Amino acid sequence: MKQIALPLRAGPGADAQRIVIGSANAAIAEALGTPENWPFRTAVLTGPPRSGKSLLARWFAGQGLGEALDDVERMDETDLFHRWNRAQEQGTPLLLVANGANWTIGLPDLRSRIGAALHLAVGAPDDEMVAALIAAHAEQCGLVLGEDALIYLTPRVERSFAGIERLVATIDRISLERKQPATQAVWRDALAAVGAAPSL
Repeated sequence: MKQIALPLRAGPGADAQRIVIGSANAAIAEALGTPENWPFRTAVLTGPPRSGKSLLARWFAGQGLGEALDDVERMDETDLFHRWNRAQEQGTPLLLVANGANWTIGLPDLRSRIGAALHLAVGAPDDEMVAALIAAHAEQCGLVLGEDALIYLTPRVERSFAGIERLVATIDRISLERKQPATQAVWRDALAAVGAAPSL
């Protein structure tokens, strides 16, 4: 399992944000590194909530690989069409990030061009990536979770990026409220609080 460090920081003195690369997004990370191979140098990135789409887009743009537009389904379609045309004229790779795979495009010219782009979708994380995501979220909030915690939590947590993030935040909250380290009792209560199955 590897991580990509973003070339920007969350705030003064903060550590650079990191993207966990694993089963769900390894092919995407590889494709983002070679935009010259994209059809019309355009790619559309979709995936579930909290799956790191925006982070990947920021990494792509921060590396100088091309232009990235987030939340494109909220953009005016005519404006987006002009942005696409300008990127073509300038020879600039264009990464479009959409929330959800069912992005409906009404403008025919834009729809045909987006349809011809490379489509990349973040998948579901496997056990190895789930453990890495738990560890990454814990590190980000300063929560100490050892290997035993990862072994215990990985088969029990909801198999979604948002669910993993929510569980770690709940463990951190309970640990702080009780003013005690995150022990197995805290893990179990956190799992119960987020609706997972602590007794598995």
